[in-house]
Amino acid sequence: MLTVNDTTLQSAVFLLTGIPGLEDVHPWFSILFCLMYVISIVGNSVILFIIKTDPSLHEPMYIFLSMLAVTDLGLSISTMPTILGIYLFNSGTISLNACFAQIFFIHSLSKTESSVLLLMAFDRVLAICNPLRYSSILTPPRIAKMGLVAVLRPLAMILPLPILLKRFRYCRDNVLSHSYCLHQDVMKAACSDISVNSIYGLFLTSLTVGLDSLLIFLSYVMILKTVLKVASHTECLRALNTCVSHLCAVVLFYISDIGLAFIHRFGNSSTHLLQIILGYVYLLVPPLMNPIVYSVKSKHLRERIIRVFLK
Repeated sequence: MLTVNDTTLQSAVFLLTGIPGLEDVHPWFSILFCLMYVISIVGNSVILFIIKTDPSLHEPMYIFLSMLAVTDLGLSISTMPTILGIYLFNSGTISLNACFAQIFFIHSLSKTESSVLLLMAFDRVLAICNPLRYSSILTPPRIAKMGLVAVLRPLAMILPLPILLKRFRYCRDNVLSHSYCLHQDVMKAACSDISVNSIYGLFLTSLTVGLDSLLIFLSYVMILKTVLKVASHTECLRALNTCVSHLCAVVLFYISDIGLAFIHRFGNSSTHLLQIILGYVYLLVPPLMNPIVYSVKSKHLRERIIRVFLK
């Protein structure tokens, strides 16, 4: 195993891992991961292209969807080099600085995705609960400010993580649990006191994922209260149908995110395989499924995509 002490800190590396015990079938996994990355990148790029080129889609809901697509593209690009490096080329080493950079991008982008999902929930609340003021509240300048906050909040909160990790001494076996670097995984390899990182990580998760998921839940409580007051059963279903895509994105993201955080904090060796699987679901499945779900469920978006490809 790769080890590092104080005298070799600058040249130290971490060793990333695939799925233990299945090294013989890594080439087959590489085909699966390549396919997932291609679908994710092409799908989100198509969403962005359609929204940008079609003026009829320059509405708040689709602007927020384009923010989600950009975030998903960033997540795919952040994890692609190391995952494919392991499964395609059996190259699992990563330098400390590259690992810290990957931590910054993965965590900031995932927290940005949480913020964007919250903005999309706010969009649905306004559209269903206060439709008459929808366009007057969600003006382009206001949407731009909301998007800026959704990006700057996670960037400012994640920035201390790699800075704190860089100050640590790494003198243990630097074998990580995933095919990419995560803060909660890397800090366990330090031989320094990690209590500050542990507390800050818990605070960070509570203030971003915890708060955002709570506000999204309250948003859907408001939506349900409004929809249940509608006399027409057809109108009730039509209003709820506009939320299905967003609900799918929320469930995919938060279940894997919160589950992975709990396993890293409270899990033991018996949950290691589940931890690895949740790690892949957390970072690979939302960017893969979001463009598919939105393309299928959004009639306007689906029609535009079909029109472009049938030209």
